[in-house]
Amino acid sequence: MKQAVIETGGKQYLVAKNQEFNIELVDVKKQLSFDPLLVFDDKDDKSVQIGTPTVKGVKVTAKVVEPRVKGDKITIFKFKAKKRVSKKTGHRQNYSTIKITDIKS
Repeated sequence: MKQAVIETGGKQYLVAKNQEFNIELVDVKKQLSFDPLLVFDDKDDKSVQIGTPTVKGVKVTAKVVEPRVKGDKITIFKFKAKKRVSKKTGHRQNYSTIKITDIKS
């Protein structure tokens, strides 16, 4: 099974075919294409290709399963000692769920 390391949203992900995961929110598109940073095959350890910065001639394609998914809510509480100052805020990140359809070499 081929695996690749892709970069999107400032983060790197190790992906394989038919894998589903959340990435940073992307525009609503049906198909996505990534240039992998590294490609290797589990069966043969000698077939590792390392890109500088990307591997030439290899594409990772994915389709958007859900364009907008909300993540868990994070609570931020700021407190200043001896000042009687406190501030409570929250944040909920938006993600896109994608499924890797193919790793073409």
